[in-house]
Amino acid sequence: MTVPGHDPEPVGAAGAPGPAASPASGATRVPRRVGIPKWWDDHQVALYFAAIAVGAMVGFGAEAAGWAGLPAVLAWWVTPTLALLLFATFLSVPMIRIGLAFRDIRFGAAIVGVNFFVIPWIVFVLSRFVVDDRGLLIGVLLVLLAPCIDYVIPFTGLAGGARARLLAATPLLLALQMVFLPVYLLMFVGPGRLFAGEALDGFLDPGPFIAAFAFLIVVPLAAAAVVQAVSGRADSLDDAPALPATVPQRAARGVERVMAAAMVPLLMATLALVIASQIAEVGSEFGRLARLVPIYAVFVPLALLFGVLTARLARLDVPATRAVGFSAVTRNSLVVLPLALALPEGLEIAALAVVTQTMVELVAMVILVKLVPRLIGERTRAA
Repeated sequence: MTVPGHDPEPVGAAGAPGPAASPASGATRVPRRVGIPKWWDDHQVALYFAAIAVGAMVGFGAEAAGWAGLPAVLAWWVTPTLALLLFATFLSVPMIRIGLAFRDIRFGAAIVGVNFFVIPWIVFVLSRFVVDDRGLLIGVLLVLLAPCIDYVIPFTGLAGGARARLLAATPLLLALQMVFLPVYLLMFVGPGRLFAGEALDGFLDPGPFIAAFAFLIVVPLAAAAVVQAVSGRADSLDDAPALPATVPQRAARGVERVMAAAMVPLLMATLALVIASQIAEVGSEFGRLARLVPIYAVFVPLALLFGVLTARLARLDVPATRAVGFSAVTRNSLVVLPLALALPEGLEIAALAVVTQTMVELVAMVILVKLVPRLIGERTRAA
């Protein structure tokens, strides 16, 4: 399993793997080691499942104890915790690597192709199993039609995928899902059933997408860029220079080490908070929501399969193939949830359908972190 603080291979000008580029000055550099407790890294999967279990116990325990306000408090902490996790993730990727990733046309084409021209038809077929329930249907389509722009990045990194290239693609993914989501909703639900004479004020408002992108991508990325610039690492694919460090450089590198060590516990905290804040509400409607679990579970291997096939058609390398696979599987549930909550009275179940997908997906992500490096290794590299 790839250590979270390191990318598996550097990215060349066209996004291809290759040797790390030397800085223009030709200065001698030594490998930089990012410390993280080895035990955490060796037991990541078990720790993530433990976090999910703790979250479930806290959520159900709060309901049993009558602490009605606790889930809302925990839900509030999800976004800042996720922002910290993404800051730690961005901090471990040199900024120049993100800039080079913008030039990878094949990767961008694969990401767009699978998410907006392949996945929607998988979703259409799966959504036919709940076509009789308008609320569930809208909830399923809302969440499965929107590719993730946030925690897919750290999960991709944990599986040895191309985090930098995926991060570079997030603005495009965000913009295109804002365009395609209403189009596919109208196609798959039908205007008569989607609106049904109701005023959907706030529904499909771009505000939640823009706010999430700003707080979860732009702010952590800008903070990481500042820290890297101070530490002297942002302008090179190599590691920290073997020169005497200034006080600001030492402080910045200390931040890098602390955040690298905190990545596993931050992901555990995110998992626990999401589960604890939502599981009791999902449990209250489990009889109706249970039929969604097999739909979401089947979506994972299907999306991964078509993601990998698309990456191979694009002749991508192994880290990029893993990244496309994770992007195909991971959905934008934390961002589309406000849209589901904005639906009119009678469609409240749509928001719980989104939350149910989040829970199924988080369990799947923990499994895929271990499974994907075995399934997509050097032997499956695109020719």
